[in-house]
Amino acid sequence: MANFLYIAGYVFIGLLLRRSPQFPQNTGQILNAYVIYVALPALVFQKIPYLTFGKELLYPALMPWILLLLTVPAVLAIARWRGWSRSTTGAMLIVIPLGNTSFIGFPMIEAFFGPEGIPYALLYDQLGSFFILSIYATIIAAVYSHDPGEDSHRPSAKTIAWKIIKFPPFVALLAAFAVRGVEYPEVAQHFIDSLAVTLVPVIMVAVGFQLRFRLPQEDRGPLVWALGLKLVATPLVALALLIGFGLDDLAVQVTIMEAAMPAMISAGALAIMAGLAPTLSAAVVGYGVLACFATLPLWYFILQYLQQLI
Repeated sequence: MANFLYIAGYVFIGLLLRRSPQFPQNTGQILNAYVIYVALPALVFQKIPYLTFGKELLYPALMPWILLLLTVPAVLAIARWRGWSRSTTGAMLIVIPLGNTSFIGFPMIEAFFGPEGIPYALLYDQLGSFFILSIYATIIAAVYSHDPGEDSHRPSAKTIAWKIIKFPPFVALLAAFAVRGVEYPEVAQHFIDSLAVTLVPVIMVAVGFQLRFRLPQEDRGPLVWALGLKLVATPLVALALLIGFGLDDLAVQVTIMEAAMPAMISAGALAIMAGLAPTLSAAVVGYGVLACFATLPLWYFILQYLQQLI
């Protein structure tokens, strides 16, 4: 549970730095760029080469993809209904489907279910969230971001493909798959680990730096929708899909709890880096982390109560 204190500390540091004249207004963007170009690729190299594709339970492996297929049309429908801008829609398509299933997910799962729940959380994170971030979120960022020098508001297929190919985490993903089964030299492994571990502190400081408690009027509605979909609707859908498989199954409980995690930090960083509603993206991550301290224990209580009823 100490990880939650760390997160709060990182966000608080970001809030303090924003008040210091020593840090320019674009500090948050600079920190985000470091995450995208250095820390996130290091995390890819740290995790991907050691994935094992055994005959594990399919609940945690498939649920993130099922929720993605259900969430995207829901977000697009709400965006049309509420008249969201292209930037806001792109940001919501990135931050809502992706949960913080590792840094917050792992310690919370261990706190609720003990070490026995961690393997299922790892499966959910590594075969679901992380691949969705590296592939789907990259495509969304490429489609919805717009460079000032581009003539068309909708980039061509060639432009999208080029953005994907040169996107550092995606390049790292391909390279990491290429070296699967190859053991890193000890010095290289320590170097990669030292860079990967900087991701959460740096991006949460950036989130704190960009977090505004007084959001613009046009961002307040999307924020409420994002938090409602991510913290309430998504786990409710996961519960509806899995309740028939038995809530006494640990894999089922862990999968539902992972679906209830707040927005992924790296997804927020990607949306911000792509210029997609930066203030709103930071708010969804920041407020989501704060809100999950109340919503996650509530979901755990609901699961235990339903287990006793059924």
